[in-house]
Amino acid sequence: MPSRDVVEAFAQRLEAGDFIGAIEHFCTPDAVTYENNAAPTVGRDRLVAKERGVLAASREVKAVRVGPSLIEGDHVATRWRFSFTNAEGVTRTLDEIAWQIWRGDKLVEERFYYDPKQLGR
Repeated sequence: MPSRDVVEAFAQRLEAGDFIGAIEHFCTPDAVTYENNAAPTVGRDRLVAKERGVLAASREVKAVRVGPSLIEGDHVATRWRFSFTNAEGVTRTLDEIAWQIWRGDKLVEERFYYDPKQLGR
């Protein structure tokens, strides 16, 4: 079960824009993520590579937590609002719920739930 301090530290890394550092520091080597119902991304190295791709495609990415993270045992739920600004200066906003499973103070699984139509607006 993660401590509140660990969950807060993870969220603060994201809000500070240190997306790669958050993955490297908090995820286990075999961590897995799921984007809605898409096939999983497995392994911290692949998670970092995928995140680098997202960041490379954007001039700026901002993360804002909406409300507190909810912790129940090994499960954490957080509502996020992400803003992605592309090279042309167009910003798209994504409101999502991240559902996480932790093993102690390390993140082992994360599922992102959002309406992909938000990115087309």
